[in-house]
Amino acid sequence: MNILVTGTTGYIGKRLIPFLLNEGHTVICVVRDRLRADKSYTEDENVYVIEADFLKPETLKNIPKRIDVAYYLIHSMSNSSKDFEQLEERCAINFKDYIETTNAKQVIYLSGITNEDKLSKHLRSRKNVEHQLTSKKYALTIFKSGIIVGSGSSSFEIIRDLVEKLPFMIAPKWLNTKTQPLAVRDVLAYLTKAAGNEALYNIKCDVFGPEIITYKEMLMQFAEVRKLKRSIITVPVMTPKLSSYWLYFVTSTSYKLATSLVDSMGVQIIGKPSNINDLLDVNPLSYKEAVELAFEKIEQNSIISSWKDSMVSSGRLRNNLHKYINVPKFGCYKDYKERPIINSENTVEKIWSIGGKNGWYYGTFLWRIRGYIDKLFGGIGLRRGRTSSTELYAGDALDFWRVIFANKSQQKLLLYAEMKLPGEAWLEFKIEDDLLKQTATFRPRGLWGRLYWYSVLPFHGFIFNGMINKLTKGR
Repeated sequence: MNILVTGTTGYIGKRLIPFLLNEGHTVICVVRDRLRADKSYTEDENVYVIEADFLKPETLKNIPKRIDVAYYLIHSMSNSSKDFEQLEERCAINFKDYIETTNAKQVIYLSGITNEDKLSKHLRSRKNVEHQLTSKKYALTIFKSGIIVGSGSSSFEIIRDLVEKLPFMIAPKWLNTKTQPLAVRDVLAYLTKAAGNEALYNIKCDVFGPEIITYKEMLMQFAEVRKLKRSIITVPVMTPKLSSYWLYFVTSTSYKLATSLVDSMGVQIIGKPSNINDLLDVNPLSYKEAVELAFEKIEQNSIISSWKDSMVSSGRLRNNLHKYINVPKFGCYKDYKERPIINSENTVEKIWSIGGKNGWYYGTFLWRIRGYIDKLFGGIGLRRGRTSSTELYAGDALDFWRVIFANKSQQKLLLYAEMKLPGEAWLEFKIEDDLLKQTATFRPRGLWGRLYWYSVLPFHGFIFNGMINKLTKGR
């Protein structure tokens, strides 16, 4: 079948595509920015990458009409827009209007469980999107999922931060809220097996794990898997704002995402039973099994996707990387250094492993201090780390940077700063003529930007000199 997948650079979409290819389908990937598309797609004859934005109907004309099934996986946990719900509604309407002009017989939408009378802003928006996608031209299949648990998922990474960093927690009362977490591999099983399945035409069903547990129990079971002893006391005095700050400072989440999560975690997420598991032959994993499998992926360094790489985690960018790929030349301050290379392969390997747990090779403690300062001023800090310890792709998060361009064959890596700054910053590594050329570029914004550059100049001399020396040094 010809299958259209939206949200292909997102956490679920990126993982779904290999499953569909394994089933022998042809996959049409829709991305807002072609730079963020997985490079392996261009090498697969069964994958077509289309650049389009469902908020801009005029960009949809390149999407082929010969489609059998379409997946709608577009949604965000961002709170950055005041008209968030209206934007999601418009996006769904534009998708529906275009898909109705194609040959698509089925649309599959991954939503959230919405059985409570009082819903969070994002669950309310998901429910509205379900309504907007309903059509007389195609069949709609809706899976309403509980919290998704897997390597790189936001819930997994936030719980991981809390459990591994805090032996004792004084936590907000919403930790007693009940939920039914679902393993990401089960989500993918539902989505894959639903394609073209006429028994699922025009139905909606809740999909969830086999146990009802509280968020506190999720933390404690996670600690058991990690063989850590943890104590948690919940208190009623933490307001939503204080709870958001608690998540923000302890975990790798942004403040905006933290507020969204707190808003959602106050709502009980319990699914309604159905025969969907028997119909699709899916036997959902328990929460502890999902956590154990997630760590297997982490240990193998084989995390396919992470919420941290989503633009939701961005401090400054939205979706278009092309805007930042041309580093400005005028009105900028630059710190340029070059060194001869002993072994180009070794240097490229070091560059592609920079940041995260590997650190920045020199003065890493100063990078960490800068990360703490960034957090204090409402930035993202260093806690996002990186998804893979050895590979980098355009769009990946790298501590408080975003990868704009990464090409090993061209021996070039370009990063854009997402920290709080009175201006914009780029960091480029490029190998030419047996030289490593390292350039830090800063485009100041007003007087404060210029004062900032001169205030950090002494540290730049220390850090950037040491870093390039380490990168060009032999093993």
